[in-house]
Amino acid sequence: MSASTTDKDVQPLAAPTRSERLDRLAFNARHRRLLVGSGVGWALDAMDVGLISFVMAALAKQWGLDATQLSWIGSIGFVGMAIGASVGGLLADRLGRRNVFALTLLVYGIATGAAGLSTGIAMLIVLRFVVGLGLGAELPVASTLVSEYAPSRIRGRIVVILEAFWAVGWILAALIGYFVVPASENGWRWALFLGIVPALYAVVVRAGLPESVRFLESRGRTAEAEAAVRSFEAASGVAPVPSPVAEVQSRPSWSALWDRSLRRRSAALWVTWFGVNFSYYGAFIWIPSLLVADGFSLTKSFGFTLVITLAQLPGYAAAAFLIERWGRRATLASFLLGSAASAVLFGQAGSEAAIIAAGCALSFFNLGAWGALYAVTPEVYPTALRGSGAGSAAAFGRIASILAPLSVPWLLGAGGHGLVFGVFGAAFVVAALAALALPEWRGRALAD
Repeated sequence: MSASTTDKDVQPLAAPTRSERLDRLAFNARHRRLLVGSGVGWALDAMDVGLISFVMAALAKQWGLDATQLSWIGSIGFVGMAIGASVGGLLADRLGRRNVFALTLLVYGIATGAAGLSTGIAMLIVLRFVVGLGLGAELPVASTLVSEYAPSRIRGRIVVILEAFWAVGWILAALIGYFVVPASENGWRWALFLGIVPALYAVVVRAGLPESVRFLESRGRTAEAEAAVRSFEAASGVAPVPSPVAEVQSRPSWSALWDRSLRRRSAALWVTWFGVNFSYYGAFIWIPSLLVADGFSLTKSFGFTLVITLAQLPGYAAAAFLIERWGRRATLASFLLGSAASAVLFGQAGSEAAIIAAGCALSFFNLGAWGALYAVTPEVYPTALRGSGAGSAAAFGRIASILAPLSVPWLLGAGGHGLVFGVFGAAFVVAALAALALPEWRGRALAD
């Protein structure tokens, strides 16, 4: 030590916070358990959303429903999802991520099973609304929980892998649609009965998944937060280091999302969610019914949809690889532009080969974009607003998912498939431009 340096000049290193301790860990068995546990719930969500597109095609023939009635069956669930996403996100910031996750699984699982008993379109619409409440609340909560445990250097990749479980669920829906729905007159009922599985899985979630450390600290539950961090450290073989006492945070409010420091990112995030929801749900909810209307048999149209759905998995894999190399904005915008081009090509496809090729491209790019969007969304806001912010953006996006299926019959009448998918392509372009205004959080710790 030089003569000019005194003991006063030597400052002790600050003790790491619990969030910093989590960020330093290697991906371990506890991370894997959280990812898979949340991912199974996510896959069950996708299975439920995907099933309704096959049920719509079957009911169009069995109940003699017209395009307007079908559009309401497709859209009403998203009305519930819009409400569920906004309320669920706020509840997650007040009651905890895990508790809300389990509750939403229970709600939509029971409602889906009950929908299989529907005696008419009115009963089905009411139950689909309740299903939407649970689904809408669950999705942003799960991604928030996983992102708050994932090490910062691979957080984006982990959340994209979580989102990839959506493809697994949608493939399950396509398989059920292909093998179960056309098998008998009540095939669509048996398909919906399978949707009660999430209600049973809610028990597993409540007992097996950890609560968010950041949430526990924000509520002054320091002992529980410390125990959760130590369990992840033990899984990595890391000795625990005492952390400073975290500050108890004030209760969140939606208005804080539009404070001057957050206004631009909230606006960009909401526009991105709106564009992605409009095009994705407008296209994929209607594809089986549009193929049937074009003269393909129920079984063949479902087979096309199954092949198209399989392209979701490589889309997620590509996004998971690129998101930590290109960053969030570049990956999201690139996949959205790819989705736009694919949508236009699908609208012009005339042969079976062209339909499958353009559909697979749309599936690849669109679901890769979804993975990137779910990765960036929890990163936009600090801990106290993370659930509310993610839920509010998702809720605004659900408005688009309500409007899109309702708009398809009108767009078809005005300009056919070319106009329908041209509009979807334009929405993807708008979403891509908005994505470029989002903050880049690659490799950075989440804000508290």
